[in-house]
Amino acid sequence: MYGNQQNKRYYGGTGDPYSRQGRGAGTSRFKIFLIIGLAMAAFQAFKFFSNTQLNPVTGEEQRVQWTTDQEIQLGLQSAPQMAQQYGGLHPDQRAQELVKKVGKKLAATKTARLAGYPYAFHLLADNRTVNAFALPGGQTFITAALFERFNTEDELAGVMGHELGHVIERHGAERMAKTGLIQGLIQSVMIGSGGSQSMSQIANMVGNYASMKYGRDQELESDNWGVLLMIEAGYDPKALITVMDILEESSGGSRVPEFQSSHPSPENRREKIREAIARHRGQ
Repeated sequence: MYGNQQNKRYYGGTGDPYSRQGRGAGTSRFKIFLIIGLAMAAFQAFKFFSNTQLNPVTGEEQRVQWTTDQEIQLGLQSAPQMAQQYGGLHPDQRAQELVKKVGKKLAATKTARLAGYPYAFHLLADNRTVNAFALPGGQTFITAALFERFNTEDELAGVMGHELGHVIERHGAERMAKTGLIQGLIQSVMIGSGGSQSMSQIANMVGNYASMKYGRDQELESDNWGVLLMIEAGYDPKALITVMDILEESSGGSRVPEFQSSHPSPENRREKIREAIARHRGQ
């Protein structure tokens, strides 16, 4: 009987002091985590929304954390490493000069000069990876695998103009700022939920989809700028539509649905490019 009373007192009877204490401690701990998580989320949001700079080309206030000088320095420092990842620079100097000639012609346009970046253009040796990209600050690259698929200088200008569009729009700086916000919010959710795995998975999924949507918008914006730069430089902007055909062919027709892709579908991009051509030509 003594043993039963003892068990009842310490291991589960009504009025159990240890059970109440355990529940109370757990609730208090959850509240602390929640307060910390909310405070971190508020700080991340304040940092993101309070850091704005005026884009001299678009006239829009952008949420970025880098200055243009910092973008330029980052691009210069990163360029050699990025080139090395694609087999270094292509040894064909005539091909290099063609890329530089087309790039400089685009960079000399009124719109590109207004952005104020020291653009540079490089042909990479990689003959397997169909790609082109621009680093923050104006370092612009195209792989031999994509370059060799072009039939005209206008097609090359279309790709290079598109990449300059990323630079003009400061997409690199915008993405870094937004990525920092998303990562900060995900960390806040994890802390605020007390490390709940399901909540963390949901937060990561939302963060991934937010980033992908942002990427598609950037691609369409850059297509628009590519059209304008081609027109200003004297190239045929319809060649950018042909580039979409080349990119589609190079993918082998294997694409995920647009809402799960970081790039818009070729069909969508063709339509938007046609609209941009008509708009910039005043038709």
